[in-house]
Amino acid sequence: MTVHPAFSMTAADAAPLTVRVVDPLALSDDLAAAWDGLADEASEPNPFAERWCLQSALHLLDPERHARLILVRDGGEGPVIGIMPIASAAHYGRVPLRHVTGWAHPNHFHGAPLVRAGFEPLFWSILLGWCDAAPWARTLLHVPRLTEDGPLHRALIAVARGRGAEAEVVHREERALLDSKLSPEEYWDAAVRAKKRKELRRQANRLAEQGAVRFRRWRADEVVDPWIDAFLNLEARGWKGRAGSALASHGDTEAWFRAVLTGAAGAGKLDMRALDLGEMPLAMLVNFLVPPGGFSFKTAFDEDYARFSPGVLLQQANLDLLDDPHIAWVDSCAAPGHPMIDSVWRERRALVWVNVPLSAKSDRLRFGMLTRAERFWRRWKGAAPTENEVESPS
Repeated sequence: MTVHPAFSMTAADAAPLTVRVVDPLALSDDLAAAWDGLADEASEPNPFAERWCLQSALHLLDPERHARLILVRDGGEGPVIGIMPIASAAHYGRVPLRHVTGWAHPNHFHGAPLVRAGFEPLFWSILLGWCDAAPWARTLLHVPRLTEDGPLHRALIAVARGRGAEAEVVHREERALLDSKLSPEEYWDAAVRAKKRKELRRQANRLAEQGAVRFRRWRADEVVDPWIDAFLNLEARGWKGRAGSALASHGDTEAWFRAVLTGAAGAGKLDMRALDLGEMPLAMLVNFLVPPGGFSFKTAFDEDYARFSPGVLLQQANLDLLDDPHIAWVDSCAAPGHPMIDSVWRERRALVWVNVPLSAKSDRLRFGMLTRAERFWRRWKGAAPTENEVESPS
């Protein structure tokens, strides 16, 4: 673990707040416990920033060690108030522009840092001040995939204004969300058209003619490895396997997936389900349950049985999450406009990609030029910015 010596902030009658660059592979027991505890007290849950998920990602998916794991702490031994992985980037989209970005990888579906509830403005103030002082940081902090109008987004807006700037939204998208007080049965009837429900009942009946059909849910007393093996095999047999984008197509992503699901199981946050025909899984999905929310991380189905809609049938069973008193909502983690989940989950979660300038005059000048160029481009295109116009979060 290394401590950045250039920045600290002292509040009246309080110990100095320090920023540390932490080696995720050499955590003390104290810091590991602090990271785990912070997840339980975070203002916005994010499994992708929890230790059991992010630690292995930094180890396996960042072999050149571009990321810096930033930890903001109240004094040398006080409570941790925030953790975020960041990296220095040489390009902003296609533009050669050095800046700081929230680090992520292609399966990191939410960019919110873990921040203790009530400390959001302080966290952003400390982080931005530290970036101002860091010799390698330039131009702006780019934060991908924040929940729009969530506590972290609102705090970032307020802190940016307090620094004499604006938090610029450079990309926005919506994805399916499950968020309802209805029962699973009521929700299904309200979300899916009667004609479609009838067709799905017919498909379920036809599937039952092929053999014994059952729904399974992983239990905490089960060994998780056979479930992981089955999911990887099922996904690899489909289009992702043919395209070389399945988790098992690459050793690093397969190792990470295995580590993450094992870690989630150990942390009590894994929810894994399957629809079987006999002993053969036709559809599987992985949820991470991080009260008060959940994240539907991965799903796969057997394309040879696509005529029976096994993925949709499994999603129907998955609606029992509505009965879980600890889970108020579930983020689909799906691409915007996903044809399957958008037809079942009717609520939407808006995510924003946000830029905040650093404080040096040269940083503000470059930021202003970039912002004007992006606004001009959007007016010329007559539309909101696309993913290709902003810095890739991976």
